[in-house]
Amino acid sequence: MTLLDGKATAAQIRTELAQAVQQRKLEGKKIPHLAAVLVGNDGGSVSYVNSKVSACDQIGFESTLIRYDSSVPEEILLDKVRQLNEDKSIDGFIVQLPLPAHIDELKITQAIDPKKDVDGFHPRNLGNMILNLPGFLPATPAGIMALIERNNIETEGKNCVIIGRSNIVGTPLSIMLGRNANPGNCTVTLAHSRTENLKEICLQADILIAAIGQPNFVTADMVKTGAVIIDVGTTRVDDATRERGWRLVGDVDFEAVAPKCSFISPVPGGVGPMTIASLMMNTLKAMELKGK
Repeated sequence: MTLLDGKATAAQIRTELAQAVQQRKLEGKKIPHLAAVLVGNDGGSVSYVNSKVSACDQIGFESTLIRYDSSVPEEILLDKVRQLNEDKSIDGFIVQLPLPAHIDELKITQAIDPKKDVDGFHPRNLGNMILNLPGFLPATPAGIMALIERNNIETEGKNCVIIGRSNIVGTPLSIMLGRNANPGNCTVTLAHSRTENLKEICLQADILIAAIGQPNFVTADMVKTGAVIIDVGTTRVDDATRERGWRLVGDVDFEAVAPKCSFISPVPGGVGPMTIASLMMNTLKAMELKGK
Protein backbone atom coordinates (compact mmCIF):
# COMPACT_ATOMS: atom_id res chain seq x y z
CA MET A 1 0.00 0.00 0.00
CA THR A 2 1.27 3.45 -0.97
CA LEU A 3 -0.03 6.53 0.80
CA LEU A 4 -1.23 9.31 -1.51
CA ASP A 5 0.42 12.10 0.46
CA GLY A 6 -1.46 15.25 -0.46
CA LYS A 7 0.66 17.36 1.87
CA ALA A 8 3.89 16.39 0.11
CA THR A 9 2.40 16.75 -3.38
CA ALA A 10 0.88 20.13 -2.53
CA ALA A 11 4.24 21.26 -1.14
CA GLN A 12 5.84 20.45 -4.51
CA ILE A 13 3.22 22.55 -6.26
CA ARG A 14 3.72 25.45 -3.85
CA THR A 15 7.46 25.34 -4.56
CA GLU A 16 6.82 25.49 -8.30
CA LEU A 17 4.40 28.39 -7.87
CA ALA A 18 6.85 30.25 -5.63
CA GLN A 19 9.47 29.94 -8.35
CA ALA A 20 6.99 31.33 -10.88
CA VAL A 21 6.30 34.28 -8.57
CA GLN A 22 10.01 34.98 -8.20
CA GLN A 23 10.38 34.96 -11.97
CA ARG A 24 7.50 37.42 -12.30
CA LYS A 25 9.20 39.70 -9.78
CA LEU A 26 12.46 39.56 -11.72
CA GLU A 27 10.59 40.52 -14.87
CA GLY A 28 8.80 43.38 -13.12
CA LYS A 29 5.39 41.76 -13.56
CA LYS A 30 2.39 41.93 -11.24
CA ILE A 31 2.21 39.44 -8.36
CA PRO A 32 -1.01 37.38 -8.21
CA HIS A 33 -3.56 38.61 -5.67
CA LEU A 34 -6.21 36.29 -4.20
CA ALA A 35 -9.14 37.52 -2.11
CA ALA A 36 -11.35 35.36 0.09
CA VAL A 37 -14.75 36.28 1.49
CA LEU A 38 -15.74 34.47 4.68
CA VAL A 39 -19.24 34.74 6.15
CA GLY A 40 -19.80 33.61 9.72
CA ASN A 41 -17.63 31.54 12.05
CA ASP A 42 -18.07 27.95 10.88
CA GLY A 43 -15.02 26.13 12.24
CA GLY A 44 -14.30 24.19 9.06
CA SER A 45 -14.65 27.25 6.84
CA VAL A 46 -12.45 29.39 9.09
CA SER A 47 -9.70 26.73 9.12
CA TYR A 48 -9.94 26.26 5.38
CA VAL A 49 -9.75 29.97 4.56
CA ASN A 50 -6.84 30.41 6.97
CA SER A 51 -5.03 27.61 5.14
CA LYS A 52 -5.57 29.41 1.84
CA VAL A 53 -4.18 32.65 3.24
CA SER A 54 -1.18 30.75 4.63
CA ALA A 55 -0.55 29.14 1.24
CA CYS A 56 -0.55 32.58 -0.38
CA ASP A 57 2.06 33.75 2.12
CA GLN A 58 4.26 30.71 1.45
CA ILE A 59 4.08 31.13 -2.32
CA GLY A 60 4.45 34.90 -2.34
CA PHE A 61 0.95 35.79 -3.56
CA GLU A 62 -0.79 38.84 -2.20
CA SER A 63 -3.95 37.98 -0.28
CA THR A 64 -6.95 39.76 1.19
CA LEU A 65 -9.40 38.26 3.69
CA ILE A 66 -12.85 39.87 3.93
CA ARG A 67 -15.05 38.75 6.82
CA TYR A 68 -18.75 39.26 7.54
CA ASP A 69 -21.00 38.26 10.37
CA SER A 70 -23.38 35.39 9.59
CA SER A 71 -26.29 37.85 9.62
CA VAL A 72 -24.94 39.89 6.69
CA PRO A 73 -27.72 40.71 4.20
CA GLU A 74 -27.49 39.01 0.81
CA GLU A 75 -27.40 42.36 -0.99
CA ILE A 76 -24.34 43.49 0.99
CA LEU A 77 -22.52 40.32 -0.03
CA LEU A 78 -23.57 40.81 -3.66
CA ASP A 79 -22.24 44.37 -3.52
CA LYS A 80 -18.88 43.09 -2.27
CA VAL A 81 -18.76 40.56 -5.12
CA ARG A 82 -19.40 43.36 -7.60
CA GLN A 83 -16.61 45.43 -6.04
CA LEU A 84 -14.18 42.53 -6.28
CA ASN A 85 -15.18 41.96 -9.91
CA GLU A 86 -14.26 45.56 -10.67
CA ASP A 87 -11.09 45.74 -8.55
CA LYS A 88 -8.20 45.46 -11.02
CA SER A 89 -5.74 44.66 -8.22
CA ILE A 90 -7.62 41.42 -7.43
CA ASP A 91 -6.85 38.63 -9.90
CA GLY A 92 -9.12 35.97 -8.42
CA PHE A 93 -11.41 35.55 -5.45
CA ILE A 94 -13.59 33.04 -3.67
CA VAL A 95 -16.69 33.26 -1.53
CA GLN A 96 -16.27 30.44 0.97
CA LEU A 97 -19.14 27.96 1.02
CA PRO A 98 -21.41 27.03 2.69
CA LEU A 99 -23.20 30.32 3.23
CA PRO A 100 -25.95 31.01 5.81
CA ALA A 101 -29.41 29.78 4.86
CA HIS A 102 -30.78 33.26 4.09
CA ILE A 103 -28.21 33.75 1.28
CA ASP A 104 -28.75 32.18 -2.15
CA GLU A 105 -25.43 30.45 -2.91
CA LEU A 106 -26.22 30.10 -6.61
CA LYS A 107 -27.00 33.80 -6.91
CA ILE A 108 -23.67 34.66 -5.30
CA THR A 109 -21.78 32.20 -7.50
CA GLN A 110 -23.39 33.52 -10.67
CA ALA A 111 -22.49 37.09 -9.68
CA ILE A 112 -18.74 36.29 -9.69
CA ASP A 113 -16.85 37.29 -12.83
CA PRO A 114 -15.97 33.96 -14.52
CA LYS A 115 -12.49 35.34 -15.22
CA LYS A 116 -11.94 35.72 -11.46
CA ASP A 117 -13.77 32.54 -10.43
CA VAL A 118 -10.74 30.62 -9.19
CA ASP A 119 -12.95 28.13 -7.33
CA GLY A 120 -14.29 27.07 -10.74
CA PHE A 121 -17.95 27.07 -9.65
CA HIS A 122 -19.42 29.58 -12.11
CA PRO A 123 -21.75 27.98 -14.70
CA ARG A 124 -19.60 29.36 -17.53
CA ASN A 125 -16.48 27.64 -16.17
CA LEU A 126 -18.40 24.41 -15.59
CA GLY A 127 -19.69 24.60 -19.17
CA ASN A 128 -16.17 25.19 -20.49
CA MET A 129 -15.03 22.15 -18.53
CA ILE A 130 -17.70 19.96 -20.13
CA LEU A 131 -16.70 21.17 -23.61
CA ASN A 132 -12.98 20.95 -22.74
CA LEU A 133 -12.55 24.66 -23.40
CA PRO A 134 -10.19 27.00 -21.50
CA GLY A 135 -11.43 28.02 -18.08
CA PHE A 136 -11.00 27.35 -14.38
CA LEU A 137 -11.53 23.79 -13.18
CA PRO A 138 -13.24 23.23 -9.82
CA ALA A 139 -10.49 23.19 -7.22
CA THR A 140 -11.13 19.85 -5.50
CA PRO A 141 -11.58 17.73 -8.66
CA ALA A 142 -8.57 19.42 -10.26
CA GLY A 143 -6.56 18.72 -7.11
CA ILE A 144 -7.55 15.06 -7.23
CA MET A 145 -6.51 14.87 -10.89
CA ALA A 146 -3.13 16.40 -10.00
CA LEU A 147 -2.72 13.91 -7.13
CA ILE A 148 -3.39 11.05 -9.55
CA GLU A 149 -1.06 12.42 -12.22
CA ARG A 150 1.84 13.26 -9.93
CA ASN A 151 1.71 9.81 -8.33
CA ASN A 152 1.75 8.10 -11.74
CA ILE A 153 -1.53 6.28 -11.20
CA GLU A 154 -2.73 4.58 -14.38
CA THR A 155 -6.27 5.60 -15.34
CA GLU A 156 -6.67 4.60 -18.99
CA GLY A 157 -9.19 1.81 -19.39
CA LYS A 158 -9.75 1.54 -15.64
CA ASN A 159 -13.14 1.25 -13.96
CA CYS A 160 -13.66 4.26 -11.71
CA VAL A 161 -16.53 4.51 -9.24
CA ILE A 162 -17.29 7.89 -7.68
CA ILE A 163 -19.67 7.90 -4.71
CA GLY A 164 -21.33 11.32 -4.57
CA ARG A 165 -22.71 13.48 -7.37
CA SER A 166 -22.31 17.03 -6.04
CA ASN A 167 -21.62 19.87 -8.46
CA ILE A 168 -18.48 20.67 -6.48
CA VAL A 169 -16.77 17.25 -6.58
CA GLY A 170 -18.51 14.16 -7.93
CA THR A 171 -20.11 15.38 -11.15
CA PRO A 172 -17.18 17.46 -12.47
CA LEU A 173 -14.69 14.76 -11.46
CA SER A 174 -16.65 12.16 -13.42
CA ILE A 175 -16.32 14.34 -16.52
CA MET A 176 -12.59 14.91 -16.03
CA LEU A 177 -11.82 11.22 -15.51
CA GLY A 178 -13.91 10.23 -18.53
CA ARG A 179 -12.21 12.65 -20.95
CA ASN A 180 -9.80 11.54 -23.64
CA ALA A 181 -6.75 12.74 -21.72
CA ASN A 182 -4.05 11.65 -19.31
CA PRO A 183 -5.12 11.23 -16.60
CA GLY A 184 -8.52 10.22 -17.92
CA ASN A 185 -9.98 7.63 -20.29
CA CYS A 186 -11.67 5.89 -17.36
CA THR A 187 -14.97 4.07 -17.54
CA VAL A 188 -16.80 6.08 -14.89
CA THR A 189 -19.76 5.10 -12.71
CA LEU A 190 -21.26 8.00 -10.74
CA ALA A 191 -22.99 6.44 -7.73
CA HIS A 192 -25.26 8.25 -5.29
CA SER A 193 -27.96 7.84 -2.64
CA ARG A 194 -30.35 6.16 -5.10
CA THR A 195 -27.81 3.68 -6.47
CA GLU A 196 -28.79 0.04 -6.08
CA ASN A 197 -26.27 -2.73 -5.34
CA LEU A 198 -23.64 -0.16 -4.38
CA LYS A 199 -21.36 -2.70 -2.72
CA GLU A 200 -21.23 -4.84 -5.86
CA ILE A 201 -20.55 -1.79 -8.02
CA CYS A 202 -17.73 -0.63 -5.74
CA LEU A 203 -16.14 -4.08 -5.84
CA GLN A 204 -15.66 -3.61 -9.59
CA ALA A 205 -13.74 -0.35 -9.12
CA ASP A 206 -10.06 -0.10 -9.98
CA ILE A 207 -10.30 3.47 -8.67
CA LEU A 208 -12.83 4.26 -5.93
CA ILE A 209 -13.45 7.88 -4.95
CA ALA A 210 -15.65 8.61 -1.91
CA ALA A 211 -17.20 12.09 -1.75
CA ILE A 212 -20.43 11.84 0.25
CA GLY A 213 -19.60 13.26 3.68
CA GLN A 214 -20.54 10.13 5.65
CA PRO A 215 -17.76 9.04 8.04
CA ASN A 216 -16.34 5.56 7.45
CA PHE A 217 -19.00 4.79 4.83
CA VAL A 218 -16.64 2.78 2.61
CA THR A 219 -15.74 -0.45 4.39
CA ALA A 220 -13.26 -3.18 3.53
CA ASP A 221 -15.92 -5.47 2.06
CA MET A 222 -16.69 -2.80 -0.58
CA VAL A 223 -13.12 -2.65 -1.91
CA LYS A 224 -11.37 -5.09 -4.19
CA THR A 225 -7.73 -5.97 -3.57
CA GLY A 226 -5.33 -3.61 -5.32
CA ALA A 227 -7.80 -0.77 -5.81
CA VAL A 228 -6.85 2.91 -5.66
CA ILE A 229 -8.87 4.70 -2.96
CA ILE A 230 -9.29 8.47 -2.84
CA ASP A 231 -11.13 9.84 0.19
CA VAL A 232 -12.67 13.29 -0.27
CA GLY A 233 -14.72 13.26 2.95
CA THR A 234 -13.89 15.52 5.89
CA THR A 235 -16.34 15.29 8.77
CA ARG A 236 -15.66 16.60 12.26
CA VAL A 237 -16.49 14.06 14.96
CA ASP A 238 -16.27 14.52 18.70
CA ASP A 239 -13.08 13.17 20.28
CA ALA A 240 -12.48 13.84 23.96
CA THR A 241 -8.90 12.55 23.65
CA ARG A 242 -7.97 15.54 21.45
CA GLU A 243 -7.21 18.93 22.99
CA ARG A 244 -9.55 20.64 20.52
CA GLY A 245 -12.30 18.11 21.28
CA TRP A 246 -12.73 16.79 17.73
CA ARG A 247 -10.96 15.08 14.84
CA LEU A 248 -11.46 14.82 11.10
CA VAL A 249 -12.81 11.57 9.69
CA GLY A 250 -13.01 10.62 6.03
CA ASP A 251 -15.65 8.69 4.11
CA VAL A 252 -13.39 5.61 4.10
CA ASP A 253 -12.68 3.31 7.03
CA PHE A 254 -8.96 3.87 6.59
CA GLU A 255 -7.60 1.29 9.04
CA ALA A 256 -9.69 -1.53 7.58
CA VAL A 257 -9.45 -0.55 3.93
CA ALA A 258 -5.78 0.47 3.63
CA PRO A 259 -4.30 -3.06 3.71
CA LYS A 260 -6.31 -4.00 0.60
CA CYS A 261 -5.26 -1.00 -1.50
CA SER A 262 -2.48 -0.21 -3.94
CA PHE A 263 -2.88 3.51 -3.14
CA ILE A 264 -5.01 5.34 -0.57
CA SER A 265 -5.34 8.99 0.44
CA PRO A 266 -5.52 9.82 4.16
CA VAL A 267 -7.81 12.23 5.99
CA PRO A 268 -6.49 14.71 6.86
CA GLY A 269 -3.49 15.23 4.59
CA GLY A 270 -4.85 13.85 1.34
CA VAL A 271 -7.28 15.71 -0.89
CA GLY A 272 -7.57 18.81 1.34
CA PRO A 273 -4.06 20.19 0.67
CA MET A 274 -4.50 19.44 -3.04
CA THR A 275 -7.68 21.52 -3.16
CA ILE A 276 -5.77 24.51 -1.81
CA ALA A 277 -2.87 23.87 -4.21
CA SER A 278 -5.35 23.77 -7.09
CA LEU A 279 -6.82 27.09 -6.00
CA MET A 280 -3.33 28.59 -6.00
CA MET A 281 -2.69 27.28 -9.53
CA ASN A 282 -5.97 28.82 -10.68
CA THR A 283 -4.96 32.16 -9.14
CA LEU A 284 -1.69 32.22 -11.07
CA LYS A 285 -3.60 31.21 -14.21
CA ALA A 286 -6.04 34.10 -13.67
CA MET A 287 -3.10 36.48 -13.50
CA GLU A 288 -1.51 35.05 -16.64
CA LEU A 289 -4.77 35.15 -18.61
CA LYS A 290 -4.87 38.90 -18.04
CA GLY A 291 -1.53 39.11 -19.84
CA LYS A 292 0.13 41.02 -17.01
